[in-house]
Formats: sequence, structure tokens, C-alpha cells
Amino acid sequence: MTTPRDTLASRRVRANGDGTVYQRKDRRWEAAGYVLASGNTRKRIRVYGTTRKEALSKLTEKIAASNRGLPAPSAQGGLATYLTYWLQNVAVHQLRENTHTRYTAVTRLYLIPGLGKKKLAKLTAKDVRTWLNELRTTCQCCTRGIDVGRDEPRCCDIGKCCSKRLSPLTLAYVHSVLKSALEHAVREEEIPRNVARNVRTGTSRPRRFEPLTAGEAREFLAATSDHRLNALFELALRTGLRKGELLGLRWEDLDLASGTASIRRTLQRTNSGGLTALPTKTQSSERRIAVPTPCLRSLEQHRARQRQERDAAGERWQNSGYVFTRHFTALLCQAGLRRIRFHDLRHSTATLLLEQGVELVVIKELLGHAHIGVTATVYAHVRLRLQRDAIDLLGNTLRNPAETTDKPDDRDEPPLWAEPVR
Repeated sequence: MTTPRDTLASRRVRANGDGTVYQRKDRRWEAAGYVLASGNTRKRIRVYGTTRKEALSKLTEKIAASNRGLPAPSAQGGLATYLTYWLQNVAVHQLRENTHTRYTAVTRLYLIPGLGKKKLAKLTAKDVRTWLNELRTTCQCCTRGIDVGRDEPRCCDIGKCCSKRLSPLTLAYVHSVLKSALEHAVREEEIPRNVARNVRTGTSRPRRFEPLTAGEAREFLAATSDHRLNALFELALRTGLRKGELLGLRWEDLDLASGTASIRRTLQRTNSGGLTALPTKTQSSERRIAVPTPCLRSLEQHRARQRQERDAAGERWQNSGYVFTRHFTALLCQAGLRRIRFHDLRHSTATLLLEQGVELVVIKELLGHAHIGVTATVYAHVRLRLQRDAIDLLGNTLRNPAETTDKPDDRDEPPLWAEPVR
């Protein structure tokens, strides 16, 4: 019901350039005004709200952006124009630098070539689905002309397509970037709905990884026992911390007396600033964990060695305050182990803990996952193997006593017990 106050407010004269605000017949409030558009022109825009204050606030925000010289994107323009605007004026302030770099690459390589000429207002779910199907079935070497820059002709240059297609994970990532851009267009009321959300790409399988087995983990710890960064590798394998979290540890984050570590930051290499300390990946990643006793001894030795190096360097010593700096692949070769990523040490930790029967919620807290569903999804194959072991155990219980033999099962191995923590 319209109050006299609202009626008077809607009719009062506003200053020139402030736009107009009035209530529509459908009881919503509409605000309209002129803002800067592409090509150094001006256009009239309309925004809506359930109250006069909400509609006026939206209009004021758009006029303020216009006064700062930011042209409003036009739904009548092409998707390429809007994606460029979104990356330069919105995403750059909301994403980490490395994430923004990946979003820019995805936009340049896939979104603009495939959908850039489409009008933002006329983009349909069918357009998105057709484009994704083409990405799924097209060789990227042929499409992007990668062979042109090669010294030796390959793939389509010699008439033998290598069929290098995007993986399901990459396809899902490209789709997610488009959804993020269109979601902001909906919030800015450039389009009524996000058509990319109506397209399903299917659930992609988690990336396969090869964690260390219990025996390989023991061999790795033995190979790194005399290394200068032994404390780094031991802490990575026994706690499952991310590489950036390990490198971001400072001595004030460690309480060696109580045996705990506070994870407050992550160290990442960016294009603009080199090694940069950033907040943790998510709010759940900022946590306090127990440090195993062997790691406490390794850290004490590492600090003593670091002090000796500082005294030997004298004035040349550059004190960063960080616990570690970083030799991984060479150690794997030295130990005679297969080549894995440093991040697979984190997967090894979680896998070994699951095989010891540790509850999933405990592993989730240790790894710093935002949701337990992430932990359950990533390590679903491990849980399936544990289910099979449980079924086999039940089968042994239900077996006819006359069929049992005293022959030991060669597959049974003693479990790798977790180290005690303080």
C-alpha cells in the first residue's frame, strides 16, 4: 500500500542529472537516469527495487561509476565487449591475481572465439550448449592453429589430426568462468537470467593422482632425513599442508613448546609481485593444527641450521622470517621413487589417514577443506577400496568353518600407524 510519504517522495523534483524515481503499477520501484556508455556516449538506464530506497541506491551506484569514467556495459553489445568490461572492472577486484590470469586466458582462448560475436541480451542456453559441444569434440591444435608455430609440422599440418581435445575438468572450468561473468550481468540487471546455468556439462571425475604407498612414504622420509629442507618434506607428508601454506609459515606461527602450528597465509608466485604472501585459500584454510613429534625435532634442527647460516652470511643475510625456502624431484630420484607432484604429498597424507580408519571429518579439518563434501569427493576411490576390504572381512566371517585354512593371506600387511602428536 502506497503511503502519503512515498507518494510525495516519488513526486518531488530531483536535481538535474540525479535521475527519476517512481513506483510502478506492479508495486515495484523504478529509477532511471543517464550514464556513460561505450563510444563516449550517454544512455538512459533503468533499475528496479522493492522499495524506493533500494532502487535509488542502485541508480546512485551506477551514476557514481559513470562519473569515474567507467562506461556501463550494454546488453545490446556483443558478449566479447561485456567479458572485457567484466574482467577489467569487476573480476580484477574480486579474484586473486593468479585466478584472474587464468580467467583472462580462458576468455581469450575459448569464450571470445566461440561466443564473442553473440549479443549479450540474445544469448540463449542453446547457444551455450552448442558451443560447449563443439569444444568437447574439436581438436584444439587444429582450432587454435598451434601447429603454425612449431618447428616441425604435426597434427593437421601433415593431415593427421592428433585429436587433442579438452579434458572434462577443463571444459567444466571454462563453463564456470562463463557462468560467473553472466551472473554479474544478472546482478547489474543487464540480462534477466543466467542462461549458462541452464546448461549441464555433467559431473567431471576428480583428477587422478598417485599418492605414495606406506612403504614409499617411509622410503621418502629416509631419503630426506639428511637434507637441508628435511623439516619441509616431513611436515608436508605428516600434516598434508598445501605447498603455499608450508612456504608461508613464519617462525611466529609455530609454537614448538605446545606442538602446534597456526596456518595464517600462503606464499604464491605472481606475475606482478613475484613471491607474495596472500590470505589462505578459504576461511576454513586458516586453522591451527597439531604438529607431530618428529616434525618438532626436525623444526628445531632446521632453526638451529638457519641460525648458523645467518651467522656465516653476516651482513649478506636477508631475513624474511619464513621457515622454508624450497629440491623435490631430485630427492625422488635419489630415493628410487616414481615422479610425483609436490601436491601429491598432501594426497598421500589423506590417503594413509583414511587407510588407518581416521574419521573423514578429522581429515577435513586437518587439510583445511571448506566442506566435507570436497574431502569425500576427492578421496572417493580410497573409500571404495576400504569398503571392498570391509566386504572381504565380512566374507571371511561368514565363510563355512570347513572351508577355512591356516594358510596366511599374503595380501595382509601391517598398518602404518600414525605418529603421536602433542
